[in-house]
Amino acid sequence: MQDQATPPVARRQLDIESRSIWAGVAAAVVAVAVGLIAFRGYRPPLAGDGSVAIYAAVVAGTMAGAAFVAGYVQNVRTVHLWLGARPVVRQIVDVAALLVVHASIATMSALVLFRLFQQAFSGLTVDPVAGTVMLAVSAGIAGYFGYTSGARITAVALSVMLAIFMSSGMLVSMLYAENPLWWHSMFSELGTGQAGLTSFWTFNTTITTSGIIMTTLSAFITRDLKRWAEVLAGRRHDAGASRRWHRALRADRLLRPRPAVVRACLVAGGACMVGIGLFPVNTFERVHTSFVQVLAVVLVVLLAGVPLWLPGFPKAFYLLTYISVAALVAAALLWRPVQYYNLTALELAAAGIVFAWLVVFIRNTTAVVASAGVEPAVPGLGTGVPAGEKPAGEAPGNITNR
Repeated sequence: MQDQATPPVARRQLDIESRSIWAGVAAAVVAVAVGLIAFRGYRPPLAGDGSVAIYAAVVAGTMAGAAFVAGYVQNVRTVHLWLGARPVVRQIVDVAALLVVHASIATMSALVLFRLFQQAFSGLTVDPVAGTVMLAVSAGIAGYFGYTSGARITAVALSVMLAIFMSSGMLVSMLYAENPLWWHSMFSELGTGQAGLTSFWTFNTTITTSGIIMTTLSAFITRDLKRWAEVLAGRRHDAGASRRWHRALRADRLLRPRPAVVRACLVAGGACMVGIGLFPVNTFERVHTSFVQVLAVVLVVLLAGVPLWLPGFPKAFYLLTYISVAALVAAALLWRPVQYYNLTALELAAAGIVFAWLVVFIRNTTAVVASAGVEPAVPGLGTGVPAGEKPAGEAPGNITNR
């Protein structure tokens, strides 16, 4: 009786939470086995060689990646069916990139946290039992959040995760750079052999993986935008539609949503990031520079043309977009001709502006789609169809499976 009375959305949320807990428990059990073997007859420090941090980073990263894949597969089978309908190669690449992101975040979090605690408790070592418990807690948390992230993956979550992953990867690459004066040149200096092996691989892997995630993110964003555009287009001749929608979607073809342009810009931007990571500046300077220049052009086209690509968005968002464009121009001018700072500072400022705008853009997309009566196709929020329509498979031509 209880299951029959529970709404499907609430039942799915309970199922995700239950599975996430089991994923955390399984990860903790694996960590206990590792800890009992690794720390037997040994008092490990919190950080450093042979420390709890090293084992926690490896185990937590592995468990977070495995749990994410399990949650993601469940998500594809139940909610985001369209993800499973794409080419197999694309699915494998996306899952691999997302796995790297989740594993990397868990790994870096473990390294940083235990390093901080070791500095706070200088010289502290722990017995095998305490070390094993710390390992189990780290792995359990990673497993829990890894599964729930995969099972509830959305555009907003992806954008935040991408920003965290990029900033964390860049920070680790900077900290491990063997040349302390790398910032006198540019960020791409971190991706060269002169920066050291750890910095080289961290920087290039972070940029390449982030580019792949950007293309995955574009699929989520444009899917919602296409549903939004189709629903609004169907209301053009609806006498009951609000005057606001009529003004935004009148017959003038210039003022109609263009999700394809947004997708093209995001995919092109992601491809450029992949190129930047695969072709280091010290080995392929011309190719590397070309990708950077194309990325800059793509971002300008996307931001400057937002009112044309997405009419009907809040005016405040347009204002924020033009403030972002002005900030990018000002940042470039401060580099040249003002020479207030060097290229590294310009790249840092530009990255911060663009990713802040991207997060706000995705949140506005979610809000605009909801305001048009289209429920986003995300776990726990509905089927992703316009309010009042039947789910996919019950009515011909339903837009959710396009």
